[in-house]
This record gives sequence, C-alpha cells and structure tokens, in this order.
Amino acid sequence: MVWDVCSWRDMEPLIRLETTLTGDRYLSILSDHLHSFMSIVHSDGLGQFQQDNATPHASRVATKWLQEHSSDFRHFHWPPKSPEMNIIEDIRDALLHAVEKRSPPPPTPMDLLTALQDSWCEFHPGYLQTPVESMPRRFASLLRALGGPTRY
Repeated sequence: MVWDVCSWRDMEPLIRLETTLTGDRYLSILSDHLHSFMSIVHSDGLGQFQQDNATPHASRVATKWLQEHSSDFRHFHWPPKSPEMNIIEDIRDALLHAVEKRSPPPPTPMDLLTALQDSWCEFHPGYLQTPVESMPRRFASLLRALGGPTRY
C-alpha cells in the first residue's frame, strides 16, 4: 500500500505503508508529509486537502490534527456514505495502468513498489490539472443526479 498527495501544481513522492494504516500511522503521515507539502505548494494557506472517509482518515487523532492545522490549509470534509468524488481514484487508476503496461511485470513486492514509484515520477505535473479542473463539472453532475450515480 502507498499513500500520495498531489495538487494542480505538484506531486509528492509516494509513501510506502509497511503495515495496515491506523489512525496513529495516518497522523504520522499527515504531520510528516502532508503538512510540509501544503506549506510549500500552498504557502498562501488557500490549499484544500481532500480525502475519503477511510477509517484511519476519519479517526479522532487525524480529525483533531486537521482541525488544529485549519489555519495552514483547508480540509474539504466529505460526508460519510457519500459518492466517491476524489480525483485521486482516477490518478491511482492511471498509475496502476502504467504499471500493468510494464514488461515484464514486477515479480516481487519491492519491484512493484519501484515500478509504482517510477510510474508516479513519470507523470508530468500538468497531468494533474485535468482531473483537478474537472471537479466543478463532477459536482454539477452529482447535484443533477441528486447524489445518485454519475458519469464524469
């Protein structure tokens, strides 16, 4: 499992998660990686952080940390049981597709990690602009569907 953060302007290197993600481990990622990324890429404090509602993301410790850092960047709260609108899913699909195209396929977990990291680094930062710029259209589609299924 890997964790990543990106924005319209930049991408952070993939972070390898060696064990199951817990609230405490996620808190460490937020403080060690997210905070520095947001302070550099969005030094004006106008950056927005979006995540899904995975259990570690919604943990008390992570929620408290995000509240404590609300002056550094905004956290886009996504209500539980909501449709998945996070662009990271599209980006991960593209990443997995890039790894699947490699020949030969990565034979070991470490080779897979290397292939993921290499493929991630091969994405041009401009690649991210398309999914980010699609968000208004995605939300409009979601509103038209009254929260039901959409095709973006």
